[in-house]
Amino acid sequence: MSSLVADTRRQKAQRTAQYVIAYAFALIWIIPFAGLVVTSISPYEEVIRGWWTVQLENMSLDNYVDAWAHRTAPLAQGLANSALVTVPGTVIPIILGAMAAYGFLRYKFPARTGIFFVIILLLAVPPHMIAVPLFQILSDLGLVNSYLGLILIHSAWGAPWIILFLRGYFSTLPREVEESARVDGAGPLTIFFRVVVPMSWPGMASVFALQFTWVWNDFFFALISIYQPRMMLATQRIPLLRGEYHVDWGVLTSAAILTTLVPLAVYMLLQKYYVRGFIGFASK
Repeated sequence: MSSLVADTRRQKAQRTAQYVIAYAFALIWIIPFAGLVVTSISPYEEVIRGWWTVQLENMSLDNYVDAWAHRTAPLAQGLANSALVTVPGTVIPIILGAMAAYGFLRYKFPARTGIFFVIILLLAVPPHMIAVPLFQILSDLGLVNSYLGLILIHSAWGAPWIILFLRGYFSTLPREVEESARVDGAGPLTIFFRVVVPMSWPGMASVFALQFTWVWNDFFFALISIYQPRMMLATQRIPLLRGEYHVDWGVLTSAAILTTLVPLAVYMLLQKYYVRGFIGFASK
């Protein structure tokens, strides 16, 4: 009896320690974000003295209005441009990557293992290493200052990790369902799109949320491919929102928060499937 009581107390102490650690990490993360939010709704004269010294009565949304309709780099146009790149830059590699992942898993063909190994190696290539040849390729193809060029970059860059992730997720699906569809006369494409894809929504949602976030927040690839001011994406416009003679921190933080809200909204919408997708992938 005494050992049972001791075990119960030990479990409660461990659970309490876990909660304390979790709340501590949450507080460490929330404090800087709170500083960003307060800075974004405070006047410049108060921000320069420290965001923790601002007066509540002076807070307003003026910085958000200034960032949204900035005279030289309006964020509204930047967000629209980012959407033009992010949506196809997310959908295209998911479709192609899902089909390739299923092919690697279910079909045998020459050099399958070697090709898949090369795809895994591509995940280790840093983007800075290919900046110069990538720009030369875009220039030769006439795709500099073109959203199509940037979409192709993100599609090619996202395909390897999508193939790796979805191959692991597809392996958790019951193969008997596919065999039943094949017995009923379904072809490979029908099985993939009408059987495998509907069963894989959690994994697809996880991939969509991650790829969307990475493409939306991209700055490096956009920097080497888009130069025209009217075509610049949201991440490219944020540095341009600095004041002429001083850094307007309120406008900068407002633009950063507005830009962050889009992938955050996508994650919140797909949160249920996102968690289920990672649980299924990790369990395998």
